[in-house]
Amino acid sequence: MSAAAVENVEVSGGRRSVPWLLPLVVVALLVGVWAYVNSLHMDSIETRSLAFDVVATAVWKHIELVVASTILTIAIGVPLGVLLTRPGIGRIGAVFLAVANAGQAVPSIGVLVVLAMLFGVGFWMAVVALVAYALLPVLRNTMVGIRQVDAALIDAGRGMGMSGFRVLTTIELPLAVPVMLAGIRVALILNVGAGTLAAYTNAGGLGSIISSGIALDRMPVLIVGSTLTICLALTVDWLAGLAERVLRPRGI
Repeated sequence: MSAAAVENVEVSGGRRSVPWLLPLVVVALLVGVWAYVNSLHMDSIETRSLAFDVVATAVWKHIELVVASTILTIAIGVPLGVLLTRPGIGRIGAVFLAVANAGQAVPSIGVLVVLAMLFGVGFWMAVVALVAYALLPVLRNTMVGIRQVDAALIDAGRGMGMSGFRVLTTIELPLAVPVMLAGIRVALILNVGAGTLAAYTNAGGLGSIISSGIALDRMPVLIVGSTLTICLALTVDWLAGLAERVLRPRGI
């Protein structure tokens, strides 16, 4: 479920925004898994694996992975997408899109393993793999958003004496913002999900709890790690939806 699917509900005569619905779902999941865990008689292995400091560290490390990889993805994907839409350069855009497609088509665990073999393990190697995996939606949506701007508006700006840079910053980018934000939102969710695999390269995160549950054959540990990942993905999606509303230019 995404924020886009639950943030609006139909009411008589129109649509009413319900920004609090998704947080309620997240809270319900957290309360449910807390009640489930507390209803069990856990052994010493489960108790250690689900200790508060262990879970809190895993959640924080996962957030760091998502934030770092998303910032780098935006820093690379948006400028590159803008560059590939410029006259004379756009012809090679298909090549870059093909490379980005390949990066997303390759399983994320494969990218992590290859990078680990070449450069070792750790936090930043996992970030590089997540950037390679999530670059496509940001790059593609930036290019699509700019290319869909009405050519008449661009010609009008040039007719008013605007430079190419000013046309880009005052006409093309503002009109492309909704599509670009949608790509960034997708990249965020991809990074949350793929970030669980970072545990296999010693980068930590919620994947470490999930992998412990699998390796130790402890279902409560596996359920907690999986539920926290779902809650984090839903929360990120909700926050991204709020950011879209704030950053979307008025009148679009």
